Amino acid sequence: MDGELRPVSFAGIERLLPYQTELIAMRLIANKRDVADRLVKTGSTDLSYSLARRTRFRVNVFSQRGSYSIVLRVIPNQVPTVEELGLPAHLNDIPNERNGIVLVTGPTGSGKSTTLAAIINRMNQEKAFHIITIEDPIEYLHPHNKSTINQREVGGDTQTFAHALRAALRQAPKVILVGEMRDVETISIALEASETGHLVLSTLHTIDATKTIDRIVGVFPKNEERQIRTRFSQSFKWIVSQRLVPKHGGGRIALCEVLRSNSRTREYIQEGEREGKSLLDAMEDGVLEGMQSFDQELERLINVGVVDRETALSYATNRTNLQLRLDTQGTGATEKMASLKTTPPRSSPPSSSPRSSPAPGARKPGPSGGGGSEFDDLIER
Repeated sequence: MDGELRPVSFAGIERLLPYQTELIAMRLIANKRDVADRLVKTGSTDLSYSLARRTRFRVNVFSQRGSYSIVLRVIPNQVPTVEELGLPAHLNDIPNERNGIVLVTGPTGSGKSTTLAAIINRMNQEKAFHIITIEDPIEYLHPHNKSTINQREVGGDTQTFAHALRAALRQAPKVILVGEMRDVETISIALEASETGHLVLSTLHTIDATKTIDRIVGVFPKNEERQIRTRFSQSFKWIVSQRLVPKHGGGRIALCEVLRSNSRTREYIQEGEREGKSLLDAMEDGVLEGMQSFDQELERLINVGVVDRETALSYATNRTNLQLRLDTQGTGATEKMASLKTTPPRSSPPSSSPRSSPAPGARKPGPSGGGGSEFDDLIER
């Protein structure tokens, strides 16, 4: 819970024995021969599991030290909205894109699939699209609303992401969601799909927008780098990178870095970043277009008291720069306090008591009767 493991007590069972875990694994895999074959051949497998009318789980079963372990992650029944997730409101503009690539990136468990589900859900409510999702396994279940949504599962409905993505080009979709861009073939077909008028949504396990560009370019041979940079710069629309950051007082908040396509960001991707021309600069200057960097957002959350300073610094992209900005803010606040403390009021009424009028140039006595309070001396220093 909130990124920490917590024990679960169950009457009569202190801990699961290996044979009990194996029985549970076999129950989860029941009647899914392809999943069982994958577990035997590769040592791990992904699947989904449902408790009728209650909830669903994303499941991974893997072998370790001659026995099986199981990881189950809860998938809520209700598809959340961008507002409920606390994500930047500009992400609601993604369904209005006509074509191109939208990537949601971040480490495992940072909420990438949930963010994509929220975007698809908004499309489903507002747009009459044919949407195809390719997932491993299927997570959020989307009902047909204004759009028609076909959800395909790798292993059950198709063999690979690349095979399903290539087939999708002949299935007349407007939007294609690819659960993950795992290899060069999938990335190449996704680029092709975006160039032929489709809107492609997908995920990558990268920590920020800059690393996402490096990953996309890096999977192709070195002699194709220039061509891939040009193609991707023309195809990409959004790169949203996520991190879950612990909040002050408990819980976690989704922190987003947002890069959008404009003439400046397209140039930096096509030509490569260099001194004075970085994607980070473009994001920090593009606030009015809905862009933001991790450190910008961390600075804001510190100032409003949502995240502790030390916690925020540990999640920063550039800890030194963020710390310097925060220290500079503190110095500015201290100087302002000093100015207010040492500047006399503009319209002080004259005192009728001669004893209370200090001599010209004299300092007002402090509470102890001395030449001035220690606080005044400290602020002036």
